[in-house]
Amino acid sequence: MSAATPPAQRRLTGLLLILLLLAQIDQPYPEIALLQHIPTMLLIVASPALLRRWPLSTASVACIVAFMALHTLGGRYAYSNVPYDEWTRALAGTSLSEAFGWTRNHYDRLVHFAFGALSVIPVTEIARRWGGLGARGAALTVLAWVLAISCLYEIFEWLLTIVAAGETADRYNGQQGDIWDAQKDMALATLGAILVLAIPRRDRR
Repeated sequence: MSAATPPAQRRLTGLLLILLLLAQIDQPYPEIALLQHIPTMLLIVASPALLRRWPLSTASVACIVAFMALHTLGGRYAYSNVPYDEWTRALAGTSLSEAFGWTRNHYDRLVHFAFGALSVIPVTEIARRWGGLGARGAALTVLAWVLAISCLYEIFEWLLTIVAAGETADRYNGQQGDIWDAQKDMALATLGAILVLAIPRRDRR
């Protein structure tokens, strides 16, 4: 029989649930809220059974929860409207866009980069523990995972623009007028994975 989920991992998923619930308070974009938060809800519901069947280290669970937390924050504000400029202006007197000359909201770029970076530890662990792969094979598996999921997600966004109402699709897509948005998102996810893979394995955690 599989071991019970460690308390630290239960606390992590509990924190994610709390964050998900908080994100629904005075939801500014209710028309796409469900679409944005379905993956997080499914993960929270399924996580006890998944972790009993395929246990992971707390470091791996923390990486997954961290990514889903970033996604939950982005989902609340339809990604393109995360008010980080307001937050940094309140804290430091200036906004990130003013400091770096940005003309678009870059929160989505951060989350794509984080997807690649935070995939390394859990995917490597899965590849080595259940796939029987060595270090090199696990690293290649991480890159394949990041590239494949990034590609599938961009295809999903494209299909959504075809079947959904224009305003809903545009808000979910978050392209913000950049015709190379999909390619940049995939490149940033890959870069995040490569940078973490370049860190010696003993130092990643």
